[in-house]
Amino acid sequence: MNYSLLHEDKKRGKFDFPIELYYVDASDPRYHMPLHWHLEYELILVLSGKFHLTIDGKQYLLESGDSAWISDGAIHGGEPENCVYECVVFDLAALLRDTPLCTRSAGEFLTHSSSYTGSLPKNSISARLVDQIFEVMEKEQKGYEWVTIGLLWQLMGNMLERHIGEETAYKQSRQQIAKLKAVLAYIRDHYDTQITLEELAKIAGMSPRYFCRAFRAMTGKTPIAYLNYYRVECAGEFLKRTDKTVTEIAISCGFNDMSYFSRQFKRCKNVTPLQYRKMN
Repeated sequence: MNYSLLHEDKKRGKFDFPIELYYVDASDPRYHMPLHWHLEYELILVLSGKFHLTIDGKQYLLESGDSAWISDGAIHGGEPENCVYECVVFDLAALLRDTPLCTRSAGEFLTHSSSYTGSLPKNSISARLVDQIFEVMEKEQKGYEWVTIGLLWQLMGNMLERHIGEETAYKQSRQQIAKLKAVLAYIRDHYDTQITLEELAKIAGMSPRYFCRAFRAMTGKTPIAYLNYYRVECAGEFLKRTDKTVTEIAISCGFNDMSYFSRQFKRCKNVTPLQYRKMN
């Protein structure tokens, strides 16, 4: 994942099979997952360790064997803890459009799909189907595309059967989520400049005090803490991918005080910027 982008806009898989598998461990630049969203759907499977997942402000702790379904447009991010995990990202709209199945059932699923977002109970039918999807995607044996699509349809049918008509325990104002997306997009586009709390609150159309409460409820962090976190993630990617000096990277990521940058970096990564570069 390129941390300079918040709203991901990229093609997944192949034209006739818009599904892509990602294997992620600590050596991967996309290991940490800042808040972002995309128009595709996503499945996450934890292979080992723990993954602290946030979806539209709700917190989930995924452990080895746990999985999660993320609907299109959901703001999500996560912090791995000694974790190895995999993601399958797929264009559900393209699959529904190109697969000759009952359009009424497909439309019904899309209508309610946002209510399925969250973790899938371990050892449930849904979780076992997710395991099979990842296994088939990993092996890529002949005809795996058809098997993958078939398993996805089984998963969606099972979720529709279990959840249709149920009220979700957690509800979030779509208007408030839209405001948060505007703030996150602003941070994405201006993280290399000086940003104040008042600016972010104005973008959200809230008072600074109320904005801080709403932002923390959605992300688990204060606005400034998240801004520093996002800047550190960008700096970490530059340290891995470029030969720029630490000072140049700090300035390009919005830090004008090297001492403050070093403290924030170590707080997030548990190592200094130079140590992080050597490790990677």
